[in-house]
Amino acid sequence: MKRRRGTEPEPGPEPGLGPERERSCLRAWAAHSRALVGRWMTARCGGEARQVRRQQRDEFRELLLSIRGLPAALPALPLELTVLYNSLLFTVGASDSAIKGEAEGIRQGLLRVLEACGACGQDLGTEELWEKVLQEVTMEELQAPLHRLGALQAAWWLAASQLRSVAGLFHLLSTAEDPERAHCSEGQNELLSMIKAWQVPPEETSLPLVQSAKDLKEILWTATAFLQGLQELEAGNFSTALSLLQEAAGGFCSKKILAQIYTCLGCCAQRMGKPQTALQHLKRALQVDFQCLPALSHVAAVYHELGETNAELQALALLYKALGKNPPAAASSSPCLLMRTELLVHTPVLTSLLRQHHPSEVKYLLAQRCLQDGRVADAVEHYLDFLSLLQEGLQQQVPLDGSSALPRIPEVFLEAASALEQAGRHQDAITVCEEVIRRTTDHIPRVLRVEESLQQPECSLPGAELAGALLSQKESLCCLAWRAAGYLLQGWAWAKLGESKEAITQFSRCLNDLLRVQLHGSGIKQAETLPPEVEMLKKIRLLSLVGRGTQFLELGRHKEALLDFQHSLQISPGDPGAASYLVQALWKLNRKEEAAAQWQKFSQSSSGKDGQQQGQGRPLPLYLVSCLEQAMFPHSEPLARSIQDYLKEAAQDTSS
Repeated sequence: MKRRRGTEPEPGPEPGLGPERERSCLRAWAAHSRALVGRWMTARCGGEARQVRRQQRDEFRELLLSIRGLPAALPALPLELTVLYNSLLFTVGASDSAIKGEAEGIRQGLLRVLEACGACGQDLGTEELWEKVLQEVTMEELQAPLHRLGALQAAWWLAASQLRSVAGLFHLLSTAEDPERAHCSEGQNELLSMIKAWQVPPEETSLPLVQSAKDLKEILWTATAFLQGLQELEAGNFSTALSLLQEAAGGFCSKKILAQIYTCLGCCAQRMGKPQTALQHLKRALQVDFQCLPALSHVAAVYHELGETNAELQALALLYKALGKNPPAAASSSPCLLMRTELLVHTPVLTSLLRQHHPSEVKYLLAQRCLQDGRVADAVEHYLDFLSLLQEGLQQQVPLDGSSALPRIPEVFLEAASALEQAGRHQDAITVCEEVIRRTTDHIPRVLRVEESLQQPECSLPGAELAGALLSQKESLCCLAWRAAGYLLQGWAWAKLGESKEAITQFSRCLNDLLRVQLHGSGIKQAETLPPEVEMLKKIRLLSLVGRGTQFLELGRHKEALLDFQHSLQISPGDPGAASYLVQALWKLNRKEEAAAQWQKFSQSSSGKDGQQQGQGRPLPLYLVSCLEQAMFPHSEPLARSIQDYLKEAAQDTSS
């Protein structure tokens, strides 16, 4: 009885049936295989290709089970291995995702081959099994299907980044064809040479394939070059990586993968210190497939490195706009192919290079770059947009694994407050800082002890306890720094509003907060042993003292101002802002001799090495930069002339 298409598979012959019935079954199964391949060839590039792939996968599995109802026999093996090849290709193609694990079906196929030859390999590993089969099975009719199956095995190993296993397999395949060809020319990549030298077995018209072995060979070659290039890139061997990735770019792949390869070439060139070459590769990636948005984010990074702010901001704005659109259907993939390069190359380094930025991250980068470049109005607009995204809860979609471009959320709020304050929106800046202060208050202990022992590798605490103590201390220090910075920014904002008393209150709150930190240990006060958060707290204290001192000057409270400036110089000897304000306070107190001495000392140090060293050390957070600029003493020609006149008069009095 004839089987209708799509019904239950025809059962295998019962044990004991004669050769004629077995030949009849083989003919029927071969015809069924041809029909399935023909159906796929008709539908593979149509709109229903995905559904057809799943149907064909199931039907080929059923057909393979029917064939394996027969005991393993040499006459049936070419058909069985061909059906296995087609079945595995549909298994891959129907998933549309990276290949994972090892094809157990291939192993079963090899064991069936050994069974038919009267041998056994159940106890062998997969590599040993392949070696045994290729060395012991010499029947001519099995060479082509075994080689095609070997190419599929190589694909599975490539997907698992097992390049050594792939090399061993192709060495066996090459040796089986021609022992003298199992080597490569000097200077050539050995594995790529072996894949290129592999002779593609001819396809039989009676047993057609759903994807030719020739295509599979090209995909293996391209994927191998791509994968090796990524490995060399990760290892820092950039010249070798560049060469391999260029080889991959000339291989057999979809536009999607070609764009990814060009993106990796751009990243490699950037790391080699060749930004212009990097831009050429990245722009080529976007020309091939504009949906390769990671290339656009790398373009922005290269422009940032070059200091071309306008171009960087344009790239970021374009990226943000593109991320906001619904991506079109993946037309750049290869729907006609079941095995594709993108299914074989899936490594952590590639995932990192092609990481898709969340729109919130790009919006933040726009805000940050604008603020850094002094484009305050644009920065305010971007920061407010970003804060509205946070309120909508979209920050939950942003990765928090350290790969994100976003800093901690309180820092973003403080940067936004700094931008608002620089834009003259002082009351808005005060409100944003109040939110930071409110949210961090519950996370700061009354007294925060910073122990020297926690900074030392030989600390006696157990590993887990030490890590927990460090984490807890670091988090508390961060919260304290954020809240203190909030008070600091509020102080400068109130000062700009002309509210000196309110400004003094906020600066004093900041300084009182910093008194919570207690440093313990003989060497903890050495700068090199201080945690970065403690060093930042020192900078905040300096800026608060200078800020409060300036407001005391505004109110005519010169003695209190003098004390603050003296304390600030104890924290940071030679600080130009504090030193200049100190001179002013002394002069207003009519302590002209001291003022003149300090002015001379400051003038000498600012033109010498001490002045050149100002600003060195750890970079200041972006939200403190505006405070630092405000704490710088504005150049006062009248005061300088008054001091110079005083020094001349003093010199004349001495000479007379």
